Amino acid sequence: MTTVVHSSQVRPPRTRQGCPCRYTLQQCLLPTLYSPLRRWGAGPGKKVAVVGLGGLGHLAVKIAHAMGAEVAVLSQSLKKQEDGLRLGATHYHATGDPGTFEQLAGRFDLIVNTVSARIDVDACLGLLAVDGTPVNVGAPAEPLSLKVFPLIGARRSYAGSMIGGIAETQEMLEFCAAHGIGADIELISAEQINEAYARVLASDVRYRFVIDTATFG
Repeated sequence: MTTVVHSSQVRPPRTRQGCPCRYTLQQCLLPTLYSPLRRWGAGPGKKVAVVGLGGLGHLAVKIAHAMGAEVAVLSQSLKKQEDGLRLGATHYHATGDPGTFEQLAGRFDLIVNTVSARIDVDACLGLLAVDGTPVNVGAPAEPLSLKVFPLIGARRSYAGSMIGGIAETQEMLEFCAAHGIGADIELISAEQINEAYARVLASDVRYRFVIDTATFG
């Protein structure tokens, strides 16, 4: 569930287009991705991998691409490959393929993990170049474990990130407005909530549900 806090200190971008729900989602979701991508230098000459193409992941792909980075998506399967490439990824890899991790060893400067399930952290560390960083923005309920040697052997770091401050949020809004970045949403009525929840459990969302409050009785 997403909680939106409105602040009079954050101004809507002048070039904002589209429905108000897109702007509200931008205040809440996009800083979660913009902040780590900016902090760890996503941009021209950098290779960024995004783990998971969901509500957070699809925005990470859009932002990293707009920043000028070479973007790859790491997903369990190739089911969303067409979407990933459309959103700005140059490459799309299935982590369910045993050869993927060997093929991509030492490839990326930054990995943004957007999923809230347990992943093989050690396998992800192996995908990083020297001085590379994996950043968790997803929040798994269970602890994650990792081996230290892959960190110290290639001077890697392991990090987490949640959201930016007021100034960075304003910067993010202007950046996303300038590049036409917003969440891909499906607007649903109150009567569709149960159906939508079932689709969330089945990972069948493109890529955020927004409930039209005018449909509440």
